[in-house]
Amino acid sequence: MAYEVNLGNRSAKVEVLNRAGNKVLLDIDGHKYDIDIAMVERGVYSILYKGHSYNVELIEGESSKKYIVNTFAKTFNLEIIDAESKYISSRNKGMELEEENLLASPMPGKVVRIPVKAGDKVTAGQTLIVVEAMKMQSEFKASHDKTVLEILVKEGDTVNAHQLMIKLE
Repeated sequence: MAYEVNLGNRSAKVEVLNRAGNKVLLDIDGHKYDIDIAMVERGVYSILYKGHSYNVELIEGESSKKYIVNTFAKTFNLEIIDAESKYISSRNKGMELEEENLLASPMPGKVVRIPVKAGDKVTAGQTLIVVEAMKMQSEFKASHDKTVLEILVKEGDTVNAHQLMIKLE
């Protein structure tokens, strides 16, 4: 079955063609990728592709079709678009907020570090906040060059799932 996947500002048609253990053959926009993928701990995956190793952390967002993806250098929003998602999106057209400018915690946790302050200009890939959940620290980074508008939490605060932490502009 093929899915439309939005990752950051990119949209792609993704289909799993074959899976045998950790070996997966993917078709992404008509290009085939033979990868080896293994979950090394809950939500953290090791991916081998053409002799290169990549580590990816997936944190479930507000639904089972939305995730925050952390790599070594960047953080992305990922959304899997299926028939149900398209229907809901068409019903809510014009009512959505500019999600790219809002940073919410994907799960309950504790704010460990906030290396920015309101008014700071940040660049794509720059760490905005570090949250610890389940003994694991996750860095949330700017997806684009932006300005920190408001920080709604402070270091040491406990945050709930989907709690708004930072507003950007």
